[in-house]
Amino acid sequence: MAENKIPYKIYLNEDEMPKAWYNLRADMKNKPAPLLNPGTGKPMTKEELAPVFCEELVEQELDDTTPYIDIPEEIRSFYKMYRPSPLVRAYCLEEKLQTPAKIYYKFEGNNTSGSHKLNSAIAQAYYAKKQGLKGVTTETGAGQWGTALSMACSYLDLDCKVYMVKVSYEQKPFRREVMRTYGASVVPSPSETTEVGKKILAEHPGTTGSLGCAISEAVEVATKNPGYRYVLGSVLNQVLLHQSVIGLETKIALDKYGIKPDMIIGCAGGGSNLGGLIAPFMGEKLRGEADYRIIAVEPASCPSFTRGKYAYDFCDTGMICPLAKMYTLGSSFIPSANHAGGLRFHGMSSTLSQLYADGLMEATSVEQTEVFEAAEQFARVEGILPAPESAHAIRVAINEALKCKENGEEKTIVFGLTGTGYFDLVAYQKYNDGEMSDYIPTDEEIAESLARLPRV
Repeated sequence: MAENKIPYKIYLNEDEMPKAWYNLRADMKNKPAPLLNPGTGKPMTKEELAPVFCEELVEQELDDTTPYIDIPEEIRSFYKMYRPSPLVRAYCLEEKLQTPAKIYYKFEGNNTSGSHKLNSAIAQAYYAKKQGLKGVTTETGAGQWGTALSMACSYLDLDCKVYMVKVSYEQKPFRREVMRTYGASVVPSPSETTEVGKKILAEHPGTTGSLGCAISEAVEVATKNPGYRYVLGSVLNQVLLHQSVIGLETKIALDKYGIKPDMIIGCAGGGSNLGGLIAPFMGEKLRGEADYRIIAVEPASCPSFTRGKYAYDFCDTGMICPLAKMYTLGSSFIPSANHAGGLRFHGMSSTLSQLYADGLMEATSVEQTEVFEAAEQFARVEGILPAPESAHAIRVAINEALKCKENGEEKTIVFGLTGTGYFDLVAYQKYNDGEMSDYIPTDEEIAESLARLPRV
């Protein structure tokens, strides 16, 4: 189709929405390493995972052979409130950069949670309700996941207990209030309400917390309260499965106009957005049907891909969760309080870690001042205030577009705009006031944390 026929926003019809999630692991020759029981060192069984996760979610977590898993009609009906989400051609950004590159972004911020997290939140809440549970517990970093889960639980009349990383709890009171508006209880983590929280506070007095801390507390509460299960907003295979709707819709929209991207860029914290966005494209790459350059972008203050170690590690700071083989900075690593985004997890999805180890994707880290510079540049020309997490992808997309300008290359770039940044204005204020600085952990800090990795 002619270039001038491509609209600013490519929308799909409801009947074009995916009817099944795509399980990327089914096409991987080297499967992600299994979760291990930290006590026995053996792969976790369904029976061992059942007290922590919902039954059907355990099935999804362990299934690495079924390529497509049907989306229940109840979930598809809920999706229709805010899906399909638009694929946007960034014409204004292209003009501002004077680049021959064609830039597209998949916008996931058109729901009250402000992010892509609702795609998995409603799925996990649905399976909890179907199992007859009273409620669920979870952690949240910047707050998008906690907000999304509180929305999903409110819709399905489930109790929702959220442990929010303390620094975000203090910096983002309005995100906290949205969760409470939807009926969730929100506790700053680490807290005195759990045994593991008390232990972490004793060892790290005054800590601003981390996702690893909050995970430990949420898991403890879930396992000690009958009728509750723990749900996670990223990292797990089941989450990447649910988030594949992002990539599936993106591919359908691009195919409608005969567009083949050269590179796909996503921010990377635990892996939910990136894994969901790249899923069908990586599937083609794995099957030998097409090739793409896939770039994971992480914060320089929490660089698990680019400076971590590929090893088995605890997913939580309290060391009560299963062991996952992933790129990790060590479960005791706690990002600087100066870190402004939600990409605060010490490790990375086992699925994405395996793909990275196999050389099927690349990774880069960026400092937060340059991330916010890109965020403001994007906001001023594209009309959306991006979440700091998404702005990591924006930064690298702009960098790649400028390389195209230098080299005279007409490459097509697709990146994920995971959500909006209207609850991140404290960080924007610090940037605008010149009070934001970059913190990069030293080799010694990372080495100290990695020295505590479990011996497997």
